[in-house]
Amino acid sequence: VTVNSSSLEKEHWTQDVKQGGRLIGEACHFIDLLRFLADAPITEWNCKFIDDSQDTFTIILKFKDGSIGNLNYFSNGNRLATKEKLEIFCEGRILSLNNFKRLKGYGWSNFNQLNLWKQDKGQENCIRQFVNSITKGLEDPIPYDEIIEIAKISIEIAGSAQ
Repeated sequence: VTVNSSSLEKEHWTQDVKQGGRLIGEACHFIDLLRFLADAPITEWNCKFIDDSQDTFTIILKFKDGSIGNLNYFSNGNRLATKEKLEIFCEGRILSLNNFKRLKGYGWSNFNQLNLWKQDKGQENCIRQFVNSITKGLEDPIPYDEIIEIAKISIEIAGSAQ
């Protein structure tokens, strides 16, 4: 995942690492996305911050199934460029998702591309599934142990810059 988050004024809450910073406030969702896609627990991580602001960083995740995931979170880019890009490489094929709006496939026999009229990050579906899990007694959309895993790892990574 590459996130071109752009810079924010120093007074913004995500700039305050005592309030979680960008890693706890925003990037944790991309760690969660990579965990979901791998469908395996995170066994190792490594993170490099560009400076003490924890505003620009790269995280490498290793999953129990042997998969790896990279999160490049950059606040030093340009607003005119793509904000969020996800690329998945597996078994000689690639999926490339641009701004959660345009999906291209390479090496897929029955898929080439999908374009949406509006961006869809899945929040509405997640809320719907959460409400259904409560009202209809269905399974939680995100297992509790995964939520705890992502929170713990995000806090560890943020703490590694201290």
